[in-house]
Amino acid sequence: MAVQGGSKGLGRVGMLLATAVAPATWGTTYLVTTQMLPADRPLLAAGVRALPAGLLLVALSRRLPTGVWWWRSFVLGMLNVGLFFPLIFAGAYRLPGGVAATIGAVSPLIVAGLSFLILKVRPQARVLLAGVGGVVGVALLVLSSQARIDPIGVGLMLLATTLMAMGVVMSARWGRPEGVSLLATTGWQLTVGGLVIVPLMFAVEGMPPVPTGRNLLGFGYLVLIGTALAYVLWFRGIERLGAGVASFLGLVNPVVATLAGLVVLSQTLTLLQVLGLVIALGAMLLGQRQPKRRTEVRVDLPVTRVADVETKERNRAEVVEAS
Repeated sequence: MAVQGGSKGLGRVGMLLATAVAPATWGTTYLVTTQMLPADRPLLAAGVRALPAGLLLVALSRRLPTGVWWWRSFVLGMLNVGLFFPLIFAGAYRLPGGVAATIGAVSPLIVAGLSFLILKVRPQARVLLAGVGGVVGVALLVLSSQARIDPIGVGLMLLATTLMAMGVVMSARWGRPEGVSLLATTGWQLTVGGLVIVPLMFAVEGMPPVPTGRNLLGFGYLVLIGTALAYVLWFRGIERLGAGVASFLGLVNPVVATLAGLVVLSQTLTLLQVLGLVIALGAMLLGQRQPKRRTEVRVDLPVTRVADVETKERNRAEVVEAS
């Protein structure tokens, strides 16, 4: 897992692709959870994703927070993991997957709003258009006409999406301590979140069942690939690309989830879903475009001696008085 942050050699396209690995793996989480993990144990899946991955990254980095990074790690860990995971699972239980994914697609718009409030970054019309396009595309891709709308579920998903967006923006604002690797800071956040989720898991779901070999494979994938690696790549992308650009890569999540169901579960796509896929991908690409930078024109003016300037100013004053 040699992704500690020495990625300066990656170009922008390489960084975009590497960051997109994170939401791509998250797009397979639903499939892995339903096909390989114990049934009806969402908090077990969340706790196993967070705590072991966090402890592994902390052990590899051999660094603990110092100074303000104790409370910053707690805040970021709660926003990105500790509150986000339980809320999104609770919302998913009350909503069809299509409705949940559509609400999650609002994240780039929320990130744009929070970036304006916190980072003082004014969103461009292109970003807002791409954000709306992302929501429309994901809705066409995953939303069915039979989808039921549960107000409480919608509220939980919106809260989870807002907290995650806040985590993205605050991660961009605070960065990480000088000389500390992304493995360490990511491990701190996952550990904080896991320490909150695991007691909640025991309180709500009780003791977990004895895992089967299939369960262990699923847990191993979630811990190593879907969490440890994915979150390191995700936070690195926020650091290098910015909060707004990274948030649009989150649209890869529902796209991969739909394609995974298409391949593994033999599902089919309608023409409307294909249109949604095209719109979602177009919105994601539009959100990655860099704004044009204004070219500074430098004009070298002749150097004027101070004495000459003083003489001209004195003559101008005399002319004014004479008039």
